[in-house]
Amino acid sequence: MSTNMPPDIAALPFEQAMKELDTIVTELERGDVSLEKSIEKYERGEHLKKRCEALLAEAEMRINKISLGADGKPAGAAPLDPES
Repeated sequence: MSTNMPPDIAALPFEQAMKELDTIVTELERGDVSLEKSIEKYERGEHLKKRCEALLAEAEMRINKISLGADGKPAGAAPLDPES
């Protein structure tokens, strides 16, 4: 399997990549795809998985951690990763 992500996958939004990945998993689980097609689908699925993981990591970096005051109510927000 090549390590370069196909441009069409690199441009997919998270939801679309997950939907296609789910379709591939379903097709492979059914087992009605030829061996060669199964390998191609598996490789595409790996790229889709990596795309989803990258998008999730990116989103996680943007999430703020909510700090609570002494009364237990939200008092503000701080970066999730203060070093960035």
